[in-house]
Amino acid sequence: MIGEISAFQSMGAVDGPGVRCVVFMQGCPLRCVYCHNPETWISGNGQTVDTKQLVKKILRYRSFICRGGGVTVSGGEPLVQADFCADLFRRLKQEGIHTALDTSGMGNLDKAEEVLEHTDLVLCDLKFPSEKDYKKYCHGSLRQVLNFLDVVEKKHLPVWIRHVVVPGLTDDPENIRRIQRIAMKYSSVEKIELLPFKKICLSKYEDLGLEFPLQDVPECGQQTIENLYQIIEKNF
Repeated sequence: MIGEISAFQSMGAVDGPGVRCVVFMQGCPLRCVYCHNPETWISGNGQTVDTKQLVKKILRYRSFICRGGGVTVSGGEPLVQADFCADLFRRLKQEGIHTALDTSGMGNLDKAEEVLEHTDLVLCDLKFPSEKDYKKYCHGSLRQVLNFLDVVEKKHLPVWIRHVVVPGLTDDPENIRRIQRIAMKYSSVEKIELLPFKKICLSKYEDLGLEFPLQDVPECGQQTIENLYQIIEKNF
């Protein structure tokens, strides 16, 4: 099956357990103010690939990724190309490769179920704890994410909730408590990952002729992350 990807990373270490090949899909319906992959937004700007050939490429790294790692499909938003992702994961499972879906939960839920049939781990971005902020800062819907998590819960798949911590926007302790309360409604959630806001994406925006909405916002320090993890650990 033919699909469109933005990039391929041979040995990533931050998108799921172990060392992993990471496939960044092209196309995303969201416009998050802190997005660090703006080059993935528009479909048609990536490179076309065939799942069979992509699996062949991934298997070159089998000796590295099979030691507790695997393959993560990220984005962009993978569920924009759900059929492609389902076929890719199906082929990878036939090879005994661990699969992780890094998603914002956007997309057709029926199509998402087809992907989840061949998924070992879901990394779900929970960007804001309110519908209002989702619409304002992402042009998305919290309800859509919760509906997606409901589907994942029914399939008893392990979930890691990921949340970007942005100074002055999502770093308030009450915001983290609200994110945690949502996460704790799902028995399949194994942990919450707090991701510090960084601005290494600035050059991408410049190359694309785009203005980065949070250009004047300071990066998130490690101490802030540690303090917020303490809040999570008290209740999780």
